[in-house]
Amino acid sequence: MRGADSGPWRSICALPALWTGLLYDRASLKAAWDLVGDWSQDERDYLRAETPKHGLATTFRGEKLSALALAVLELARSGLRRRARLDSTGQDESHFLNPLLDAAHTGKTPAERLLDDYATRWRGSVDPIYVEGAY
Repeated sequence: MRGADSGPWRSICALPALWTGLLYDRASLKAAWDLVGDWSQDERDYLRAETPKHGLATTFRGEKLSALALAVLELARSGLRRRARLDSTGQDESHFLNPLLDAAHTGKTPAERLLDDYATRWRGSVDPIYVEGAY
């Protein structure tokens, strides 16, 4: 497991929620293992090499990695809902997965969004990230 180096404020709880939903719920943990347990070493090596280049558009076993991401996120969401830790408004922790769900649905990683901003809104400047990414 590798955590994110950093990210926007709205995403701070996304990765802990993902791992909590998967690892703290037996049903989700088993389903996650069932999803990946038959992957070969060659397939894992392929993903390690290709995903940094192609992100969620990486093709694996005939589909984009975004489809696998959505499946994993659904397992995590189910685990968090069963965990049923509610905040003061009665909301469970699954809402923290929203930034990850957004990336999986759109197929755009946060890095790809930053590159798009660099090429368009920021007109080739990195300076805006120090303002927009600050918290």
